[in-house]
Amino acid sequence: MAKITVITGRGGAGKSTFTTLFARFVKIDKLLLIDLDPDSSLPKMAGVDLEREGKLTVSEALYDIMVKDRKDDAPTLIEQRLRDGSIIYKGQKFDLITLGTKIAPGCYCLPDEMIRDMIQTLKENYDLVLVDSPAGLEHLNRKVTPDVDDLFVILDPSDKSVKHIERVKKVIKGVNITYRNFYLVANYRYTQENIKYLEASGERVLGSISYDQNIRNLNLNGQSLFLLPSDSPAVISVKKILAEANYDIV
Repeated sequence: MAKITVITGRGGAGKSTFTTLFARFVKIDKLLLIDLDPDSSLPKMAGVDLEREGKLTVSEALYDIMVKDRKDDAPTLIEQRLRDGSIIYKGQKFDLITLGTKIAPGCYCLPDEMIRDMIQTLKENYDLVLVDSPAGLEHLNRKVTPDVDDLFVILDPSDKSVKHIERVKKVIKGVNITYRNFYLVANYRYTQENIKYLEASGERVLGSISYDQNIRNLNLNGQSLFLLPSDSPAVISVKKILAEANYDIV
């Protein structure tokens, strides 16, 4: 059964960047990436062109089912899309499922529910399920991942970000999400002095992600972060963070 690792935090903190580098350098045989962010930045960062691969997001598949086909048995039909490979990309390093941007009116409740069911079904087939969360706390409220092994909170140096730590823990307790490890990771905007504020929270701070101009350049050109050189500052720092959390790295 897969270990479940969730990356969360406020918008713009660097969750997708961290998730991408996590996926690149973790030493694992069977890895499933779940992109819960409607912006769907993770596939491109990880070098996956869903359109070229002929893959649908979960939201796109639900739109086809509920609007175009006018079907009312969405869970069964989504399961069929999963089995036939329509909504899952399979690669050498990882497999990938994306929530995608909602097309029809309404909330993300049903797509989130579908992904929660997929995780429960698929976790038997993987060693690690790595979840890139959207900004905020709604995904936690909906218990998309009710049982978590490692929860990484990516933070920027702001009062709101520090308060976000307690909000995360409050929501988790309120909806009864279980977890084994709660980790804090500072983004590149933190200084050593700023990190002292995180350490004062009493939670385990694994380190900070180093600033890396290479990431900005790759993102501007729409290129994968898998192209980062091994001596990249961000690569070196993320490897150290993963080692601190007792992950094997390549």
